[in-house]
Amino acid sequence: MSGFAVTRAYHFSAAHRLARGEFSEAQNAAVFGQCFRQHGHNYLLEVTVSGALDPATGMSVDIGLVDRAVKTAVLDRVDHYDLSATVPALAGVITTGENLARTFWEWLEAALPPGSLRKVTLVETANNVFEYCGEGAAVGPVTHGR
Repeated sequence: MSGFAVTRAYHFSAAHRLARGEFSEAQNAAVFGQCFRQHGHNYLLEVTVSGALDPATGMSVDIGLVDRAVKTAVLDRVDHYDLSATVPALAGVITTGENLARTFWEWLEAALPPGSLRKVTLVETANNVFEYCGEGAAVGPVTHGR
């Protein structure tokens, strides 16, 4: 692991609803509360990557490469879409913040240089922040200052 990490922030808007197909409407409402109803968010996606410091440029990460990867792998697929109904890659996924953060990790891991992705943070609301650091990674408390 490199000693340098860079975090980039991206915004997107999307609608969704939390529901399990096999639950009744009453069960879904009891489990997911108001999130059972169709609603939307203006999300903040933070992507943390790392790399070795290039002595020629003084940079550890090619920001342009990261921006292109995030746009292609995530933003083009979710921005201004209904995540629960119109994103084929999310079919059958309950679009909780946890599931979205993990899915975005998987998409980005395939689009970025191997081993460079460190963390995906998804801010759904000022009170709901989800961090994912990969399968098996120890996750400490969310320290994001909101």
